[in-house]
Amino acid sequence: MKAFESIKEFYKPIQPTVKTEHKGIVYQEIHPEKNLENFVYCFWQLKTRSILDTPFVYQVVSDGCIDIFFDKNLPSENFVMGFCRKYTEFSIGKTFNYIGIRFLPSAFPLLFGVNAKDLSNKSQELKLVLPEFASWINTSINTKQSFEKIIDLLNSKLFEKIKNRTFDFDARFFKALNLILKKKGVLETESDLTTGLSPRQLRRIFNFYIGTTPKAFSKVIRFQHILNAKPSSQSLKENKLFYDAGFYDQAHFIKDFKNFYGVTPTIAFQ
Repeated sequence: MKAFESIKEFYKPIQPTVKTEHKGIVYQEIHPEKNLENFVYCFWQLKTRSILDTPFVYQVVSDGCIDIFFDKNLPSENFVMGFCRKYTEFSIGKTFNYIGIRFLPSAFPLLFGVNAKDLSNKSQELKLVLPEFASWINTSINTKQSFEKIIDLLNSKLFEKIKNRTFDFDARFFKALNLILKKKGVLETESDLTTGLSPRQLRRIFNFYIGTTPKAFSKVIRFQHILNAKPSSQSLKENKLFYDAGFYDQAHFIKDFKNFYGVTPTIAFQ
């Protein structure tokens, strides 16, 4: 267990695209019970307060995580979304009440034995990946339950997956993962990840646990570190954060940021 306990200490994925000034929509995150905190970063809810004038487009930034999500008003339709190399947009209508589980990097394959590479860069019906879990959401969640009640149910359901269980994992992978997180993604993955695995072996095992290569994952971690820093657009220019984040120049920084977020840093940090 100690091999992956530190993931939560070094990584806090952010989804910042629902601005607090949007009066018609609420986005909130609640952390799991302590016995799940090595696996689940948060339970989240995205809902409308009332019917919107126009369909809402939810923009999901790259965060290196795998999410299960469903609309509370229609739990029979539940989905899983894997690691994404770039931001993703969903048009989700004028009224909705989505609830999700955001798993920490590597936790979903560890808990369910699913190859993360098969989930990458897309969302798909959960019943195609975890039919028992998809059926449980459909039969256990209903519109009358509060977000807090649903979290209680999800905590209990997920605890069943770890209770009295011994996990079989590759310590060399978790050593590499922790190093990337500690370095905030600023490292040369080919030379700095000294784990005893060859670069080819490391790419293969990262594809299984994360859904992408160490290099691509490090770029997302570097991007998320910038989001956590919450710079203003002015301080971004003056402090040259992009140099600290391992970029050689501003042009490459803006190009990568836009790929992961969907807008430039100047717009994102307004």
